[in-house]
Amino acid sequence: SRMNRLNPTVPADQYLADSNVLFYLNDAVIQLLEHKEEYNQFGVIRYFAEYFSSVKNSNHVLFREFNYIQATPHNRASFIRVFWKCYRQIGKSGDLLSMLEYRSLLQLLCPDFPVVLVQSAARIAVMDDTIDCLMSFSDFLYAFQLQFYYQEFLDCVLVIYQDLLAGKSPNTVIVPTSTSIEQIPSVSTEENNKEERPQDGVEPSTLVECIDALCDRSKHSHPPRSCMREILKQTDRISYYSFLMSLAKQEAINQTIGVLPSKAELLIDPEMDQELDKLIAQIVVSPSSNSSSSAVGGLKEVQKKASPRRNIHHRRRMEVESDGSTEETDSSEN
Repeated sequence: SRMNRLNPTVPADQYLADSNVLFYLNDAVIQLLEHKEEYNQFGVIRYFAEYFSSVKNSNHVLFREFNYIQATPHNRASFIRVFWKCYRQIGKSGDLLSMLEYRSLLQLLCPDFPVVLVQSAARIAVMDDTIDCLMSFSDFLYAFQLQFYYQEFLDCVLVIYQDLLAGKSPNTVIVPTSTSIEQIPSVSTEENNKEERPQDGVEPSTLVECIDALCDRSKHSHPPRSCMREILKQTDRISYYSFLMSLAKQEAINQTIGVLPSKAELLIDPEMDQELDKLIAQIVVSPSSNSSSSAVGGLKEVQKKASPRRNIHHRRRMEVESDGSTEETDSSEN
């Protein structure tokens, strides 16, 4: 549950650690010092107010470096939201894109976004088939959400799965952590005498107990245990990517992360559609213009209409609004 800063039973140190307030304060000061000539004219108080308003409204991750957008769970969730809002029209048009094309879209929002995470998300979406397959926007988006938000936890699950697949006893499966390598206690002594696992997956009962032990030890966010147990009890054997694909489709994952709607509502946004219809009616596409420049120009135009007062923080970067809607801008001006 979300920490409440007004709850007297929550120690101040715990609240600061769990809410990452000091991380954002540190970044705000660094940004102010790096661009003090630009921000001094607006005043320091207004600058900090705008910075933390952008963090609250999830508009702070656009065009930031990868180390920043992955630094906190809130930043990761915000980036997933930005990716969905910016490229929702791709899903609505029904276009199928390759892994390289999705990588290009992500790098338009975060120039140094690593290709390995895009490849991992693509493998989830296509069940570890060749990642050259074309994927729908919704399939890739939900796979990307799972991979990006729970990256460290899934890396540990993969280590466990590979060791079980190789026939190692559960009491020798190791779990990498940020500070050390921990050993999972024995979960079934009967497994010691079994032959090497076949290559089509592992026994879910063994995997779920290892994952439970991992959840007890891990300091990283992980999907709800009930979701993982529900998936693993439905089959006799399961592969790593089929497990992750099933997780990606779980509505409880959406509710836990809290930024994407259900698949049935993923492409529904009447307010945004109205803005785009108005924009398309006004645009005269020249023969020499390309789709990329037109799309960026269109997003800029929507931003100009939707938000007469731009955010001071990253003022140059925020020319392209994440979703083109007036929802957050209106709330900030009231």
